[in-house]
Amino acid sequence: MRTTVPMENTVLHIADVDKRFGGLHALSDIDLDVKEGTTHAIIGPNGAGKSTLLNVCIGRLAPDSGAVVFDGKTITGKRPYEINQMGIARVFQTAEIFPDLTLLQNTMIPAFAKRDGAFRLNAWPMVSRQREIQEEAEHWLQDVGLIEYKDRLASSLSRGDKRRLELAMGLVQHPRLLLLDEPTAGMSRHDTNATIDLLMKIKERGMTKVIIEHDMHVVFSLADRITVLAQGRIIADGKPEDVKGNPVVQEAYLGGTH
Repeated sequence: MRTTVPMENTVLHIADVDKRFGGLHALSDIDLDVKEGTTHAIIGPNGAGKSTLLNVCIGRLAPDSGAVVFDGKTITGKRPYEINQMGIARVFQTAEIFPDLTLLQNTMIPAFAKRDGAFRLNAWPMVSRQREIQEEAEHWLQDVGLIEYKDRLASSLSRGDKRRLELAMGLVQHPRLLLLDEPTAGMSRHDTNATIDLLMKIKERGMTKVIIEHDMHVVFSLADRITVLAQGRIIADGKPEDVKGNPVVQEAYLGGTH
């Protein structure tokens, strides 16, 4: 494996990551840097390796070779909860929420976990006394447009609203890095645009984000830099205007030059 050096002001450095599943080479020599305060989009056709790469970053998958470095520290080999405690939050392609709890309770749980390092269900009698965390949870539910449903069970939400709830659950942790796997999947165009506006507002506060997204409207509205994957390899990387005009990208993902 060749040695790579992260760029200046790099929050996340992915160094020559390889991952195989049997005979499938899911990721091949992936090397990229995510700069502080930027929105970095990762795009590509289905099966390109995007979600695999995200799962390597959060510790759900171990790479066969290479390493992931966050804020100057190697996180490869750490457990997902340890990576989360270091300042990385994620929003999954399929929302991971607590369906039998209310929206407010769902949003308070990660805030407690961030503060205390763990959350025990037998701590619920103390929840009512944690007004500060409740107000923080309500703030993010307001921002994602779900505050009026705060006392509703999460299982009753539509798919798009579950995605917005999970976004609030990520944001309440105030992460250094937020990883988003198709954050607008299942949303109407109106809700998608509202989510774009919210993510733009978060960007103004300096939060670094990595977004995997199929909706090019979302990508080109938010991204400062775009990395394009195809068959587990990076085929393009650069500013949105450069990637958009790249004929290799157009052929592989955007439908060809016509």
